[in-house]
Amino acid sequence: MTPNPSRFLAFDLLATLVAVVRSDGVALFANAALEDAMGQSRRSIEGSHFPDSFAQPQVLSSALTSANDNEFAALRYDAMLLRQQREPLPVHVIVAQTERPGEIIIEMLPLEAQARQDREERLIDQAQANKELIRNLAHEIKNPLGGIRGAAQLLEMEMDSPEMTEYTQVIIREADRLQTLVDRLLAPHRRPHVVGDVNIHEVCERVRSLILAEFPKGLKVVRDYDTSIPEFRGDREQLIQAVLNLTHNAAQVLGERIAAGDAEIIFRTRVLRQVTFGKQRYRLALELHVIDNGPGVPDSIKDRIFYPLVSGREGGSGLGLTLAQTFVQQHHGLIECDSVPGRTDFKLLIPLP
Repeated sequence: MTPNPSRFLAFDLLATLVAVVRSDGVALFANAALEDAMGQSRRSIEGSHFPDSFAQPQVLSSALTSANDNEFAALRYDAMLLRQQREPLPVHVIVAQTERPGEIIIEMLPLEAQARQDREERLIDQAQANKELIRNLAHEIKNPLGGIRGAAQLLEMEMDSPEMTEYTQVIIREADRLQTLVDRLLAPHRRPHVVGDVNIHEVCERVRSLILAEFPKGLKVVRDYDTSIPEFRGDREQLIQAVLNLTHNAAQVLGERIAAGDAEIIFRTRVLRQVTFGKQRYRLALELHVIDNGPGVPDSIKDRIFYPLVSGREGGSGLGLTLAQTFVQQHHGLIECDSVPGRTDFKLLIPLP
């Protein structure tokens, strides 16, 4: 069987590593991502015995035999891909048959990428669950809250004692405070999505001016922009609010560094090509980083920072990141967080046209 490269050229558009092999293990095709990962040219991979590219070649050889005998539609396992003059690469291997007998596709996803993809899917599912929980909880709280406030007002009208009126005032004030919280919880679900042309750098500059007005001394906001990023369709006000929430959180945890005069927040924008997130693949995507040199996210809440009412600082409402994630997901995007002491990086991803 001779390879027909024109049939396989679409695989070059994929970021995952792909090889097409015969059932005897001889490679017919290697895509560009696999060339890069292995540090070998396509010509040197094609025609070689592909199982020998792994630390345990017998596992793949056995899988190819089983695939040829139609024992499965797709097989998955973890392996170590050997590379020239570099450490072996841990990969998640998917072995699947093609429509042609005796021809098998091997897809390899670096385990780090697999873990990131799983994390992204969890974030999306979690945000959807949060959205339903918040909406239902807020409505359940709202109705009895109005009754409590109204009863306290009526009670106050019947009282002559100023001391007793003090107590009813506490009830009314606390009811109003809870009402404000409920309104904030419901805000992103009530407000219509107003779509227009968005320049991400105008969004960043607006947020930068707001933050520097609030923290005029001891904080530096650094711009690292890729000015080639095109405009895209989106809700400008929602994106300003999302970036402002991320930046405001960063500024508030930088208290000690602001006092010392060396607090720093970086806005970094880049274009990603052929990227997969949110269970979909996009030709182009915006990547916006909001990076600070603060103490980092506490380990105890790292996995829960996008949950509603989870906060890492005293007096925080725990809504800022939840609302930011909601607004970005309304743009088919996603926010991720990578944090160690001295560097916290919130990465905002949005598809571009």
